[in-house]
Amino acid sequence: MMMDKDLKKIVEAIEAAGYTTETLKSGHVEVRDADGRKVTTFAGTASDRRSTLNALAPLKRRGFQWPPKPPKRRRDGER
Repeated sequence: MMMDKDLKKIVEAIEAAGYTTETLKSGHVEVRDADGRKVTTFAGTASDRRSTLNALAPLKRRGFQWPPKPPKRRRDGER
């Protein structure tokens, strides 16, 4: 089963943050920490926006930032 493009972006950011992900036969995406403990599971085809936000909550409690913060803009004259 193919995940949608929004979930794919989230999974890429989660992996970049040091977590491991596995897409199960059901299409769900399981997220584990560096010690192999399950952190959360994303539905392969989320029924609503709330489902994705609920799955992100345990990661956010661990310091994961979503959506990513944009880089700070410099003011004129600052280095």
